[in-house]
Amino acid sequence: MKTPVHGITGKTAAGALLAVLGLAATTGLEAQAAGEAARSGPAADLPLRRIALFSSGVAYYEHSGTVSGPSVVRLPFRTEAVNDALKSLVILDPASAGGEAPRVSYPSEQTLAATLGSLLIDLSGNPDLASILASMRGAEIEITAPSSIRGRIIGIEYKSAPVQESRLPAAAEPWLIIFTASGLRSVNLKDIATVNFPDPRVGADLNRALDLLAASGNSTSRELTLNLGGGESRSVSASYVISAPVWKVSYRLDLASGDGAFLQGWAIVDNDSDSDWKNVELSLVAGRPVSFIQNLYPPFYISRPVLPLAIAGTAEAKTYDSGYAWDDTDFNPESPSVMEEQSIAPAMRARAAPPMNKAMADTVADYGALAAEAQAAGDQFEFTIRDVTLDRRMSAMLPMVQARPPVRKLLVLSGADMANKIVHPRLGAEITNTTDIQFPAGPVTVYDGGTYAGDALIEFLSGGEKRLLSYGEDLSVTAISKTSVSRVISAAAISGGVMTVSRRELHERTYTVKNNTDQTRELVIEHPITAGAELSREKPEQALSSKPVILSEPEEKTQAVYRFIRSIGAGSESVFSVHEEIPLSERITLSALRTENLLSYASTREIPESVRRALREAVSLKQAADAAKEEETAIADRRERLISEQARIRANLEAAGNTTPQGQEYLRRLSTADAGIDSLLEQLEQAEKTSRTAREAFENYLASLAL
Repeated sequence: MKTPVHGITGKTAAGALLAVLGLAATTGLEAQAAGEAARSGPAADLPLRRIALFSSGVAYYEHSGTVSGPSVVRLPFRTEAVNDALKSLVILDPASAGGEAPRVSYPSEQTLAATLGSLLIDLSGNPDLASILASMRGAEIEITAPSSIRGRIIGIEYKSAPVQESRLPAAAEPWLIIFTASGLRSVNLKDIATVNFPDPRVGADLNRALDLLAASGNSTSRELTLNLGGGESRSVSASYVISAPVWKVSYRLDLASGDGAFLQGWAIVDNDSDSDWKNVELSLVAGRPVSFIQNLYPPFYISRPVLPLAIAGTAEAKTYDSGYAWDDTDFNPESPSVMEEQSIAPAMRARAAPPMNKAMADTVADYGALAAEAQAAGDQFEFTIRDVTLDRRMSAMLPMVQARPPVRKLLVLSGADMANKIVHPRLGAEITNTTDIQFPAGPVTVYDGGTYAGDALIEFLSGGEKRLLSYGEDLSVTAISKTSVSRVISAAAISGGVMTVSRRELHERTYTVKNNTDQTRELVIEHPITAGAELSREKPEQALSSKPVILSEPEEKTQAVYRFIRSIGAGSESVFSVHEEIPLSERITLSALRTENLLSYASTREIPESVRRALREAVSLKQAADAAKEEETAIADRRERLISEQARIRANLEAAGNTTPQGQEYLRRLSTADAGIDSLLEQLEQAEKTSRTAREAFENYLASLAL
């Protein structure tokens, strides 16, 4: 059925407009419908049988049914879903084995405007009769006004109507100007009873335009028409993947239901389509497949350059494909790959749907396991619910799972939330999935002692996996932590004058927990892992002890935390420490160290005695070299002072003259300075030799060490 347009059906709208134009409405419409039926066959129905909703925001729809002979199946889609349908549509029809492969046709995004504009009579833009006749200038026309007039349209002229007694401005009225055998005629459009175009092509185009307008009444929906080939009665299916609301899951966990913990899961689904779901098989798939949209629906045009005409020797444009080395094995017309490409339908028919099973039938011995069947679906997991009925634009909660998994109540203390402040551990539970079923992520409403206890979130839980969840805070238990950092030298070695010192940076974190209740509490401490560190088996103050204390290992480790489990007695206070160490290494060039730095390393008890003994000898040699250098520097300084004094005396001598008594005194002092400079030069050469020898002895000693 076509969607109503302005209160009447498409066929009625076509008949009304054709009646004004003096044409028989049934002629074009019924002839067109009869032609389509003759070419494509009668309409067939493929009911919706199966739906698979994915947690990635898409849904798989499968229609199937029995058809006989050539048939037409129409699948309606929302406009925004056509791209997905064109990308994923699969048609399985046994008739295609005889060579009659199915065909799919659909109105493109530009069909209405482009087609209306290409017809002999243009109805685009909702034109009135005057506009239609004005666009048909030159066409042959036959009107009744009231007598019959036949001629060719010249155009439309607007004339003012006679002035009325109301003295209101008169509106201009359209007049049709036609050329007849007796000359030009002007006819007021309001006097025309019928209009007819003798050219049968105009009538055919008018019928086609009206059909397009009627079919486009629902601008939010598009139809894909499946044209199936001939054949006997057979089963045909059509499936596709389109966008759909994400299905959700929510759980209820009763920690004390009498026979242990009880878990119940519900799937929340939404039917946002324009069709009712009637007894369909609904599958809920947990996974994260790659999914995207590609713009396949609207026509796509590639921009091309405009080239001049190939005259006066202008060469035409030409491109060359990429070439590959030739190999006779690259092409074989009889090879399976080529044969499969020549006939797609047979290859698709060979695909068999995976068998459905009940993987959770025996999971819970005392309750009855699942409300939905569950099975692996490739690398994903699928829950299937039979005979689901859900009206369009409605949502529903469907039972998905109910089981009694092992659950352990405990408290959870997160070290990452403790910044030297008192905190309360979180109420929690450890749930173990002992089945092969994969539980999707979702919220969990927790009940304990017959009442609401809190809400929690659980991530994707695979079969055999264990997971913590927390749903509140235990105000009766308090905790505080303290952190300290220290460094110790673990080893030292000397080679080639370079000392390598290995250190350990020790991190200690102490957790103090006080249980103010009259019951023992089981506590999980989540200690954040320090980057680059490993758990230490020694306390910092015992790092050098010959008998280190072995600390307990964590029960679990994640990417971010270690998990330690401890029991806290009723009304008691417990202290628990975690020690981590970061290995550090430092390379030191001994010859560049100052004497006090060498003395510091030589007296550090964390360094092995053999290394300290060598460093003490190096300190002695370093001190000797430093003393020799100081002596050399002192002699050089005295000599420089004498040279400066000598320069001053020469300047005074030049000013006083060497014949004056003062000049004679300057000459004597100048001679004494020269003698002193010569003497200090000999001492300086000897001091430089001594200093060089002491420095070489120090450096050679360091270079010879291999400890």
